[in-house]
Amino acid sequence: MKKVTFIHAADLHLDSPMVGLKHLPQNIFKKLRESTFESFSKLINIAMMKKVDFLILAGDLFDAEDRSIRAQTRFHKEMEKLAEERIPVFAVHGNHDHIEGEWAHLPMPGNVHIFSHQPEMLKFKNDYLTVHLYGFSYPERHVHSRMIDDYQKVNGGDFHIGILHGHFEGSSNHGNYAPFRLVDLKEKAFDYWALGHIHKRAVLSESPPIIYSGNIQGRNKKETGRKGCYLVELTESGHSYEFIETESVIWDEMFIDASAAQTFHEILIQCRRAIEEVRQEQKGVLLKLIVENITLTETEKKGIENGELLEILQDEEKDKESFVWIFELDFKVKVEWNRTKLGNESEFFNELFKQSEQLEYLDGSLSTLYSHPTARRYIDGLSEDDKKILAEDAENLLMHLLIKSEVE
Repeated sequence: MKKVTFIHAADLHLDSPMVGLKHLPQNIFKKLRESTFESFSKLINIAMMKKVDFLILAGDLFDAEDRSIRAQTRFHKEMEKLAEERIPVFAVHGNHDHIEGEWAHLPMPGNVHIFSHQPEMLKFKNDYLTVHLYGFSYPERHVHSRMIDDYQKVNGGDFHIGILHGHFEGSSNHGNYAPFRLVDLKEKAFDYWALGHIHKRAVLSESPPIIYSGNIQGRNKKETGRKGCYLVELTESGHSYEFIETESVIWDEMFIDASAAQTFHEILIQCRRAIEEVRQEQKGVLLKLIVENITLTETEKKGIENGELLEILQDEEKDKESFVWIFELDFKVKVEWNRTKLGNESEFFNELFKQSEQLEYLDGSLSTLYSHPTARRYIDGLSEDDKKILAEDAENLLMHLLIKSEVE
């Protein structure tokens, strides 16, 4: 029975600068700064250990169009390891590392096959089978056309695999590049679709498998949870796939219900327990901790409000190898309100709630940032989901302050 085994990964973003995080302790920032490279090395080791037939990289190998010498050198070193094991690599460039960017070129090892700027088919062949792989690299950062329409199946392959760095229409506004619909992919009658661009893994279809592998390492607080790649096996009778972790540092978020705590010390103990729950051996964790329903006296609350709680927790972690670093500590005094009742009884609150549901104002408020010539190279626009979260957070914060001040 014919069988092919491969790794599907995407969105490496090698040498990501981790913008805005230089305030971290030096050892923790260094760990984070190296995390994309460490995760990539884990990915390569998995490919060699599993003795795969080839590796697929579905876009954004590098973090920027002016890919650094450091990133290219580290990439080449890992590719050479695969070359020694006779494992080829099939890769596309995405919107972050598009072909027309300006950089000092280092030649790719012979086992690395990069797709051109137009959809094309490349072959993997051994003594037992032939696999046709289809893909394209971004010629420029913004590719809004439906490139999927130019993917054409070529007869003669035992298996057919599509590689696409693009946007699944209807899912979000996350960089609406090379858009496609699920029916578009299924109509091609390929055996597997290796997707990239969205940094959250997702299985869009079981049969045929159509999968976003997500990125291999989270780079900010929005990219929480486990990151990695998929080990895929295709046979004449079916398929299987398995997610394998590669992250070096995990971004996470945790809520603590402090309603039963009567002292500062009891909340400190709860926070320490939360830290131990998320600690990972030989990995770092960057944790946003939200302490809710605080019912302490004003005297007891001072240790939280003046930053002493955060300082204690950070000080206990700063020298640990498998650290859990609290990069943000939110705390909420227990206050309650009935949104419907307040809106009906007060014109002020009714107008406030109406305004919080109007998301258009966010575009105007952030337009200066997104139109900045440097900033727009590194950030994408907010999705509708992102806007809703921001508006809800703003409303909750404002209501919390208003009601808290009224209570006090």
